[in-house]
Amino acid sequence: MTEREWREASDMRRPLLLLGVILGVAAILRFWSLGSGIPHSIGVDEPELMNRAVRMMRTGDFNPHFFDYPGFYIHVQLLVAVARFIAGATAGQWASLDQVGPSDFYLWGRAVTALLGTATVYLLYLAGMRWGTRYAALAAGLLAVMPLHVRESHFVLTDVPMTFFVTLSFVLALRASEVERASAFALAGAAAGVAAATKYPGALAILLPLIAAWMTPGVRPSRLAACLATIGGAAVAFLLAAPYTVLDLPGFLNGYARLARDFSGAQPHEPSWLVYLKHLRNGLHWPAALMVIAGLVLGAVRSFRGPGRVRWTLAVVFPIVFFWFVSRQTLVYGRYLLPMIPFVCVLAAAAVVSGVSLLRRFDIPRAPRTALIATLTIAALLPPAVQAVGWNVMISRTRTVDQAYAWIVEHVPKGTKVAIETRELLLEPESYTTLNVPRLVMDHRSPGEYDAFVAQGFQYVVASSGGYGKAFEAPHQFPEHYAAYMRLFEQSREVARFTPSEAHPGPEIRIFALK
Repeated sequence: MTEREWREASDMRRPLLLLGVILGVAAILRFWSLGSGIPHSIGVDEPELMNRAVRMMRTGDFNPHFFDYPGFYIHVQLLVAVARFIAGATAGQWASLDQVGPSDFYLWGRAVTALLGTATVYLLYLAGMRWGTRYAALAAGLLAVMPLHVRESHFVLTDVPMTFFVTLSFVLALRASEVERASAFALAGAAAGVAAATKYPGALAILLPLIAAWMTPGVRPSRLAACLATIGGAAVAFLLAAPYTVLDLPGFLNGYARLARDFSGAQPHEPSWLVYLKHLRNGLHWPAALMVIAGLVLGAVRSFRGPGRVRWTLAVVFPIVFFWFVSRQTLVYGRYLLPMIPFVCVLAAAAVVSGVSLLRRFDIPRAPRTALIATLTIAALLPPAVQAVGWNVMISRTRTVDQAYAWIVEHVPKGTKVAIETRELLLEPESYTTLNVPRLVMDHRSPGEYDAFVAQGFQYVVASSGGYGKAFEAPHQFPEHYAAYMRLFEQSREVARFTPSEAHPGPEIRIFALK
């Protein structure tokens, strides 16, 4: 029995209306409040890409001179910035490059990420169709509402684009195992190469076509040729998409070595694997998380016994390997899990559809089985959907950081030097001289005391409860921090305070003028 023959013919329909609804929901959740926080409260690491893309546009030097990321998505954002500049110039918004800054390009750049996030849902649907329509619809629907993927699709970062190309490699590897040609495996390898050119962990996607090639005995001209074609396609695509890894080889090697050092430091107090499991549980919620566990068990059995060994093996092996890879690193961020999320969604869908299908052996009527699938589908989709909607509602509100930014722009003269106790509030470097630190006091990056701030020319300090909160909530546990904050606050003059509420979420922000 071939990989394609084992699927039920009755489950191969393509419900275009349902697919349209899924993609519509995915797009709404990803484009909702896309401009939130621009230009003063942008996502962590967004400037790393956008500032360099704008610098390239201004200088004509296409070398990113930055290798924390391979460079592909920076060049994509360069093209987007050029298109945005031309559109703005045509509309009379500006007459030269000197009149624009990175903040003018974030919205269009984010739109590209949101578009790729939505397109990933469609790719997952195509992958799921290798199992059947119900599998595809449930897997795509779960990814459409997945809070982690929804949230990260709002930012100019590399994780969502990398996930798109990993999923593309998954789809092309499944197709290659069906057509059984080495050239098809080369295309799947090329997608993996672009994934790696977007962010280095994307290189693990090459496992997908390699495993598929080795498990497809009828591939022409041979399995070895298919594997070599996969590797060649990946290498060529990577070099074309990220050419400065070779053109600036010393810069790449130095940058990569520094990055590898940062990711291989001392292990955090809580094991990385446990933190990532919590991220998965919080995003999936318990019903879908239990379905994923059941899907892993089912997938492991099908990988050995069939039918559909290739697709089950890919769906099981990649997320396990990727989770092992990120769990060995010391820098832990939830978004690092994104490339495995589409596979997690497939496994959850498989547990629901295949698990209920097993009830046929007990002569249970079709109506109860359909009702059970509907119930499990709602249980899987509703909690993540509610969380994703809630997050979008939250970012659409005027936050305390937004209020503080508006006050500063209105009341603080341009050119003023300001120290800010959060990375959530950024001021344009063209207008203000700023220092953003985790804490205003007792931090090696901050002057720390009133006289030190004054001596360095600071005229305002912006305090955030994200920094001083613990000291004020439990002064007996942090007496030195509490005393240092009190000295700074008492010697300064508080000019504005923004307290969080349901209408204005965020940290408490206090603005002080130095006397």
